[in-house]
Amino acid sequence: MRRGHFPLSNFPAWCILNNVTLDGVGVADVDGRGLGLVAEDDVDNENDDLPSLLTIPKELVLSASAIESYAKENKDFRQLLDVAGHQSHRGDVLLFLLTQLVMSSPDYTGGVGASTAWTQYFKLLPSQVPVPTLWSESELSLLRGTSLEPAVSAKLGALEREFTRIREVTKNLPRWNELLEVDEAVGLNDWILLDALYRSRSLALPKSGESMVPCLDLVNHSNPATAYFEETPGDDVVLIAFKGTKVSKQSELTINYGHDKSAAEMMFSYGFIDPASTAKSIVLPVESMDDDPLAKAKLHVFGSAPTLKITDSDTGIPQWNAPFVDLMCLNHEDGLNFRVLQDADGSQYLRMFWQDSDVTEEAENMGNIIKGHGLCQVFRLRVVAVVHGMVQQQLEALTTYDEGSVSNESGTPHTLGAISRLRRVERDLLERLSENIGKEKDQLLEDGSVTAYLAAMNGPQQGDIDDDDFA
Repeated sequence: MRRGHFPLSNFPAWCILNNVTLDGVGVADVDGRGLGLVAEDDVDNENDDLPSLLTIPKELVLSASAIESYAKENKDFRQLLDVAGHQSHRGDVLLFLLTQLVMSSPDYTGGVGASTAWTQYFKLLPSQVPVPTLWSESELSLLRGTSLEPAVSAKLGALEREFTRIREVTKNLPRWNELLEVDEAVGLNDWILLDALYRSRSLALPKSGESMVPCLDLVNHSNPATAYFEETPGDDVVLIAFKGTKVSKQSELTINYGHDKSAAEMMFSYGFIDPASTAKSIVLPVESMDDDPLAKAKLHVFGSAPTLKITDSDTGIPQWNAPFVDLMCLNHEDGLNFRVLQDADGSQYLRMFWQDSDVTEEAENMGNIIKGHGLCQVFRLRVVAVVHGMVQQQLEALTTYDEGSVSNESGTPHTLGAISRLRRVERDLLERLSENIGKEKDQLLEDGSVTAYLAAMNGPQQGDIDDDDFA
């Protein structure tokens, strides 16, 4: 849908009209970074006694309570929220943004509610966000072998399913059906953009939770940052310069989007990687074993998408966590069972048992539960072998598509640079983990309980053991 236009010259008037206070700062185009907050005079907070640089009243904060309040005031939005919302806070916010997209468009002819301060402000938000979900096919191909490849693919699939569902459930809302189904004035690309805007601009407020805050979302990232935000006792949101901060006139004021976010997280949410960040982690999806007859039951009880998370440490030895793999590597012969139980009212439910003890609620803690078992080292070896195989497979996929190919592909210098940095970070982490986990596997293969177990099961010599015994 065509976007409305909001000249930056009108922004000060919008702030006055909506009680937004800017003290010694203004919004301006920042070279290569879009809009940003700049100092109109020198900022020197040496004694930590400067007033707030920016104050946004609570009425403008787009939080969960704000969505509910707007729905009470706007019956058209309430109807949309009732049929398509209440799935998640994020989904409700996106429906609100969808409403603002429609009402702020020059093509809008009325019919979906009254405008708000956000309707005008929405016109100021960018129509292009450099996150991977909005990349071209050629740019997406550069993610091959990285942890973002499956993550972005899954996200795009989820967004398409969300939008398809919205079109289906709004068929009985004439105006929305006309926009989404008949005229197709609003399409999937619009929904993907709204998700990108939310993902790249939402903030975790101490009291209001995940929210979008107009004006504050114009402040760019740096590490270290020169300012921070907080909520006042009255729930207004303020931007404050750090003690000791000195920012010269016409220079940019910044916040930190998250010092603990990995390279992949930063690129996924914001479209760039902070070169100064020391946070390194990788999250990979875990797939069940094809020949496991208990696979569906394990996934059902586990209750969430299984992942392998790899995190760097101060020692230089990466740590990893894969709770579903602990469960995945246990079988009926080991003492794992599932039973369908029935309540007095006839309803049935699935329960998981380990050694005849109900452990349904502890599916993510099986690694600790099995520690007292006589074959715990055998179970550990199975897990280590699976994870080692995943790491080697990911490393092979990453190195197959080398950086030489990346540099020769089409894409913006910004995108190519970020992808190259991501590939270097992930390759380094995977290589170090592969070496370390390989050593652990070798040590486990020499454990007495492991060799005794294999001798009892198959009778092979230790030298005959290979990864397939534990895959």
